[in-house]
Amino acid sequence: MADSNGPQKDWYSILSANPSDDIQEIKQKYQKLILVFHPDKQKPGLSGGEAEQLLQKFIDVDQAWKILSDERSRKEYDLQLRACELKQSWPVDAHVTLDEMNWNADTECYTYSCRCGGEFILDQEDTQEAETVVCCDSCSLSIEVQKEDHTQGMPIFLLSN
Repeated sequence: MADSNGPQKDWYSILSANPSDDIQEIKQKYQKLILVFHPDKQKPGLSGGEAEQLLQKFIDVDQAWKILSDERSRKEYDLQLRACELKQSWPVDAHVTLDEMNWNADTECYTYSCRCGGEFILDQEDTQEAETVVCCDSCSLSIEVQKEDHTQGMPIFLLSN
């Protein structure tokens, strides 16, 4: 249903619905759209491209209904939407790899010096993510820390100024 970056499609907009709509409202919108896009309801003589587009819309409407009509899958989808809304897009001042950071055994965290004299501090548990945005402890700068790509032996990002 979704990739790691969030939902693949906006099932609500496909049905011209809102997340606040109850199941009856969504069902009515689904029923109207499924009739509009049903392959048996299409005019004869459509070009292949037009027919394929209408068929894809029919499939999308049907898939949207399957997800939004089931209480469990709808809740899961709503949570994914909410997570995407909450995911903040931080301005990133530099990209570094974990290997470029310094390991501090006493505090069990990684550190990286900021140009202001402060430090970027990354707890070991936060290193499980493929990429993490870390803010300086003294100023408003932030860096994106990425794990090293061991398949190529090269860092995914190098420090940029």
